[in-house]
Amino acid sequence: MSFLLRRLGFYLLAFWASITLNFLLPRLMPGDPVTRMLSRSQQRLEPQQVEALRTLMGVDGGPIIPEYFGYLGRVLTGDFGMSISRFPTPVSEVIASQLPWTLLLGLTSLIFAVILGNLLGILAAWRRGGFLDSVAPPLLVFIGSFPYFWLAMGALYIFGINMGVAPMRHAFSVGLVPGFNLEFILDVAAHLVLPAVTIVLVSLGGWMLGMRNTMIATNSEDYILMAEAKGLRPHRIMLNYAARNAMLPSVTSMGMSIGFIFGGALLTEVVFAYPGVGYQLLGAVQGLDYPLMQGMFLTITAAVLIANFLVDLVYVRLDPRVRKG
Repeated sequence: MSFLLRRLGFYLLAFWASITLNFLLPRLMPGDPVTRMLSRSQQRLEPQQVEALRTLMGVDGGPIIPEYFGYLGRVLTGDFGMSISRFPTPVSEVIASQLPWTLLLGLTSLIFAVILGNLLGILAAWRRGGFLDSVAPPLLVFIGSFPYFWLAMGALYIFGINMGVAPMRHAFSVGLVPGFNLEFILDVAAHLVLPAVTIVLVSLGGWMLGMRNTMIATNSEDYILMAEAKGLRPHRIMLNYAARNAMLPSVTSMGMSIGFIFGGALLTEVVFAYPGVGYQLLGAVQGLDYPLMQGMFLTITAAVLIANFLVDLVYVRLDPRVRKG
């Protein structure tokens, strides 16, 4: 319990630091967000309208300490202000409408990549020097060396334009009414396949190599030799003894990969026009929508910290030795 409380305190401190940076950065930059937004869009507003925009974005030049505590209170209650590009929709509603699609794409690709990569790594290390160990690592590393957007564009061109077997854009067909029914679920799954497969292919090599290298080191441990001397079945030694202990670094890597789910899949979402957080973040940057950008950055930060805390819980369950750290 003391280990978990220390970790929780660390994550709360990190979240407070991210909130503070999110508050300070727009105010430390030259000028203010409203001036930069108006100069880029070349719009002419009355002084009263400009001041109203500054007040709306919290950069009206008041005392910074009261502004900071007011901003902190709004953030903790989920109030990120109004979106400029989608005015007058609140930022929280914009994020809430995009977050489920990012979670669907990111978690689906992450789960498949982790399961397939770790399974391939276990088999390759257990049968070291075999066909799988000789062919799969260099092939997957070669595929993983391609940028996400390049592989996504290639898959879209081949399977979407030339062959016509995969949807080319969005998360579901135009004109289809969203609902919890078989038709909608199958249509969403069809739109999910191509972007998810491209993400899985690029990240599969890293998961396989990580598990393979850890398994090779684990196979030389004394408890593996003891299990073999007892005459236990090979698949039981592989899964219950070697793989379970070799899984610990992969559990840590899963927590670090959560950031990719929310931010790293931006290019994939852009190529497929997938309506996730990454695609919306690009629109916010292009439209100089500072409240929406700040809300998304905090959402990504909170998601990464929560995911890493959950990983700590799992890590303690898998390896109680970390409680003494």
